[in-house]
Amino acid sequence: MTKKERILLAAQEQFGEHGYTATTLKMIADHAGVASGLVSHYYGNKDNLFLESGGDLIDQMLGILTDKAKAGKNGLESLAIFVQAYFDFTLSNRTTFPTLLRSSPFSDEYPHLDRSHIAGKFKKLIDRIEDYIKIGMEDGSVREVPLPQTSYLVYGHIVGAVRTEFLTPFKVEGLFKAACQFIVRSLGNN
Repeated sequence: MTKKERILLAAQEQFGEHGYTATTLKMIADHAGVASGLVSHYYGNKDNLFLESGGDLIDQMLGILTDKAKAGKNGLESLAIFVQAYFDFTLSNRTTFPTLLRSSPFSDEYPHLDRSHIAGKFKKLIDRIEDYIKIGMEDGSVREVPLPQTSYLVYGHIVGAVRTEFLTPFKVEGLFKAACQFIVRSLGNN
């Protein structure tokens, strides 16, 4: 792993654990085992590094989720696989994923941060959900629903389950499985 990659991973872990405000560039440099000046050299300032950290995670996640969803036999199956893979990604990246919760355009942790770039990346996730819903309506596996509203509602449901898992004291056994089943039952044309 290069120094730049170590810095990005350290940033994801530090932002995920401590949040934007409490994380310093020095903490990130120390966690990455590099000189403090390298953080600024590669990423400029804390805002850029924060957004780059979240954007990198979305890129990783979107690639994995889209690849897994190809196994679906119809739109509804692809959507179900995509949603379950989203939940699986959050759990397998437990130390870094909270950075996405904090950098999300749905977050108010640091309201003055320009989240337009990262919002575009999040929109790719929502667009992918919409694609599967459209395919499902065309192949008959998904009932007729309004788009794009349904895509945002599905994404909101996913985000709500993830935020409950990561940011609240509530420990709900099987929450992710139930959330995925709820989405499938709600959209299925049966």
